[in-house]
Amino acid sequence: MKITELYKIFLQFPSIQTDSRKIKEADLFFALQGTNFNGNQFAEEALSKGAAYAIVDEATCTPNDRIIQVDDVLKTLQNLAHRHRRQFILSSTEKQIPFIAITGSNGKTTSKELINAVLSTSFKTYTTEGNFNNHIGIPLTLLKIKHDAEMAIIEMGANHQNEIAAYCVYTMPTYGVITNCGKAHLEGFGSEEGIRKGKGELFDYLRLHKGTAFVMRDYNYLQEMSKRLTNCITYGTHNAGLTGSIKNSTGLLEVTIHTGSSIDYIKTNLVGEYNLPNILLAVTIGKYFNVPDEKIKWALENYIPSNNRSQLIEKNGNKIILDAYNANPSSMQAAIENFAKMSGENKVLLLGAMMELGAESHQEHQHLIELINKYKWKNVVLVGGDFNKASHSFLYFESSKQAKKWFNNQNFNASNILIKGSRSTQMEKILE
Repeated sequence: MKITELYKIFLQFPSIQTDSRKIKEADLFFALQGTNFNGNQFAEEALSKGAAYAIVDEATCTPNDRIIQVDDVLKTLQNLAHRHRRQFILSSTEKQIPFIAITGSNGKTTSKELINAVLSTSFKTYTTEGNFNNHIGIPLTLLKIKHDAEMAIIEMGANHQNEIAAYCVYTMPTYGVITNCGKAHLEGFGSEEGIRKGKGELFDYLRLHKGTAFVMRDYNYLQEMSKRLTNCITYGTHNAGLTGSIKNSTGLLEVTIHTGSSIDYIKTNLVGEYNLPNILLAVTIGKYFNVPDEKIKWALENYIPSNNRSQLIEKNGNKIILDAYNANPSSMQAAIENFAKMSGENKVLLLGAMMELGAESHQEHQHLIELINKYKWKNVVLVGGDFNKASHSFLYFESSKQAKKWFNNQNFNASNILIKGSRSTQMEKILE
């Protein structure tokens, strides 16, 4: 079936599902395959549950005119997303709907949520849900954008080169942000230079298509990466179109805006100095798209973090920073140094191992141990992965389940606790 014909079906049945267990009436079921699953095996089940059509790439047992066979279900999903994206390119007499792509090693999801909070005060805005930022999540995000859209914000994750470039083909961003390039996914990118090259594919696309980049001036490497771009909007702590600094970070982050906006002060619900660039970016984008300053300030002060990112939780007389969605050497260092600076006594670290670091993994975990040893802590607990191979004198557990048992037996009170780790360590379970 041609993508044009499938798109006509999609317009009739615009709800897409890839999990047969979650099928609702009139969904389109895309039978994706992975290492440990084959959606083709559940096509008939999806139809029996009410799916309008099932898109498969393997022959099914029973012929059915509601089963559409294609060469590759994933590629078809991406092509359908591209087709849908093209509907938002308006005629030359009208303004094109902005599509803002966000990538980076750290902070991209928080930045995306803050930008969405700001833009949603003035525009009908669609954005990536949660962290649906990969080869499946991005096309699903695009296909959820309705025709009343005035703004779209698309988060792009990547762990190897040419991945961002591939996403840009069907996302067709008109604006872009690289939050930073830290030590993340070294196993796939190979080196820090490889990370910059991979993330820089977004700027490459914008350059070729005359797009606009929002660039953090504090990072010299981002200045270098954006040199060939014609259109750059800058933000940072100095020498930028919009500047700001930290007013207070002993508790919830407070930010002062110096230039580029009439906003003088923002009191956020975020924890950590490392969120300053995310706040400045959201203000910059809001200003660029003419969101009134009072709405920008309101949006940022009323944004409440979720999904285990920079959350401050008060529980049983303790203050707990839960930042357990992901971890890499750069974000770990920032979190530990920020926690060490914060006010309060009886500080406890519960850290899950970092993943996808390849040959650098043992060394990076050892470097983290050296950083931890620079400060005084009440307790330090390390969980899983290559923490087991590092040289240290701290408590170690194989899993967050074991760490949870230890944590519950401590009966902590009036303590300050940081919980952070890579997604696979599931450090948030300590609090469940």
